[in-house]
Amino acid sequence: MIIGKKVFSEDHTYVMGILNVTPDSFSDGGQFNSISKAIDRVAQMIEEGASIIDVGGESTRPGFEEVSVEEEIQRTAPVIEAITKRFDVPVSIDTYKAKTAEEAILAGAAMINDVWGFKKDEQMAKVAAKYDVACCLMHNRKQPVYEDFLEDLKKDLKESVQIAIAAGVRHEKIILDPGVGFAKSYEENLAAIKYVGELRKLGYPVLLATSRKSVIGQTLDLEKDRRVEGTIATTVYGVMEGCNFVRVHDIKENIRAIKMTEAIRKIQS
Repeated sequence: MIIGKKVFSEDHTYVMGILNVTPDSFSDGGQFNSISKAIDRVAQMIEEGASIIDVGGESTRPGFEEVSVEEEIQRTAPVIEAITKRFDVPVSIDTYKAKTAEEAILAGAAMINDVWGFKKDEQMAKVAAKYDVACCLMHNRKQPVYEDFLEDLKKDLKESVQIAIAAGVRHEKIILDPGVGFAKSYEENLAAIKYVGELRKLGYPVLLATSRKSVIGQTLDLEKDRRVEGTIATTVYGVMEGCNFVRVHDIKENIRAIKMTEAIRKIQS
């Protein structure tokens, strides 16, 4: 698929680097909420091998406080504009608000990463279609109650796809995300990772976003700044299951894990 000016192969796992320009994100809040700090961090991520930069202006950690559209735009649009002026890297806007997404695209973003899979703001799919940008549709739901977890997960994602297609989004612009950490119990989060390969059967590239999340913390009994190895384990699993993208904080370490895993996987028996 094509995101911005970059072509992404179907047989490789790419790294999406996380850039939270927020004061309160669960792992890196307040670290990059100025343009100069953000630019320095982007330069580092690109040097370490990130292929996409995902810019977020509102924390979605458990118990987060929603910010206004105006505040979210003020946080993200200037940073996105600065990134796209300095670097030849596709930028994604991490938002579920259509107006924020549109302003981000006008500032240079080439992708929408929506944690509500186009189900929160009915205008979001129309914005994606209008500007013909890539979009990552993440699984989420208001009530975390499932009859058959895997089947419900796939059904929910199919609904997001239908919303996108009905608005005019092209099939080749769609990426799916199982939504680890959203509307799921600990066991369901593990299941979302385990069955991530099943989502490839829906016919779209898949992004796995587990970096430093609570499922890793709960499994290893570690604080958020000590979850690199746990994240790498999920990245390796994602590569083996055919994920096309992983969204992470720790670029260098995950890039090395991907290279090693792909080298093993490509050996013919």
